[in-house]
Amino acid sequence: MTPFGAKVRELRQRRAITLKQMAADLGVSSAYLSALEHGNRGRPGSGLVMQICGYFELIWDEAEALKRLAELSHPRVVVDTAGLSPKATELANLLAERIGDLDDDTLDWVLAEIRARNGPSEGPAY
Repeated sequence: MTPFGAKVRELRQRRAITLKQMAADLGVSSAYLSALEHGNRGRPGSGLVMQICGYFELIWDEAEALKRLAELSHPRVVVDTAGLSPKATELANLLAERIGDLDDDTLDWVLAEIRARNGPSEGPAY
């Protein structure tokens, strides 16, 4: 599941809206919406993200947070380390190799460490 998919599911469930109902209201198939929620589809287009923001009546910070989640939710990420340091290439490869073995506590620690070293994040705080 992607961060965007998890947030959409949370919003939908909090309002007791079925996936089928939301899909019909947005004019998309329930299979597509389910695939988005589960991370089996690529990043949603900006038009759909705006449609979802309107659907849940998200404004200002909430809408911006959902847009940012959409940007961070490509389930198949490619990291180009050409021109970066050997350590950057090693990190990218090590992460690609082992990310499936990391538990949530470790992922939280890595995310917090990166955010702390790079200043305030525009991304979500889960």
